[in-house]
Amino acid sequence: MEQTENVGTVSAELKAIVEALIFASPEPITPRMLYRLLADEPKEDVTAAVEALRAEYTQRPGLQFVDVAGGYQIVTRPELHEWVRRLFHERSTQKLTVQALETLAVIAYKQPITAVETSEIRGVNTSGVLGTLLERHLIKIVGRKNVVGRPFLYATTKEFLIRFGLKDLTDLPKIEDMAEALGFDPPAGLAEITPREEMLPLGDDDTPV
Repeated sequence: MEQTENVGTVSAELKAIVEALIFASPEPITPRMLYRLLADEPKEDVTAAVEALRAEYTQRPGLQFVDVAGGYQIVTRPELHEWVRRLFHERSTQKLTVQALETLAVIAYKQPITAVETSEIRGVNTSGVLGTLLERHLIKIVGRKNVVGRPFLYATTKEFLIRFGLKDLTDLPKIEDMAEALGFDPPAGLAEITPREEMLPLGDDDTPV
């Protein structure tokens, strides 16, 4: 690639290409994907271009460079989301109900967890809500619990990380903070710490929805 103007040790052309790839990607673009797409460039140069963009976007008033779900995205700043919503006229069918948010929170903080355990924490049957969350690709079936009946175990997905702007699950805020931000009361059972489930892999006869 022809070297044009340099910013430090970063080619302005390479930085522009990396910016375009991150902006155009419908999902967070991972370092591995960037290295593959830019296979003719040294990895350290691609990494330097990413870091140069990260630094530049700290000065942008409307957009920000974020680490989400193991990759990079260029997104609007949170304080401007209301204006963006006006542009797209977000449809009510795209919004999650309070019941769905509560169920999603239980799964996020207790995963992997069964449907029965989720219902016990919430105090209501959650089978219908689980179906909605599966359809939205916010949760997935990751295995079976090693108990009689071998019930499915549910966990959150990469789409969940993207939707809520999380780098990984260690970025989950305190449940009280998430509940307040999303507008629901956290189920009392979420305050209890439970051991991780003993999980069985899915078999060939399992057909998750």
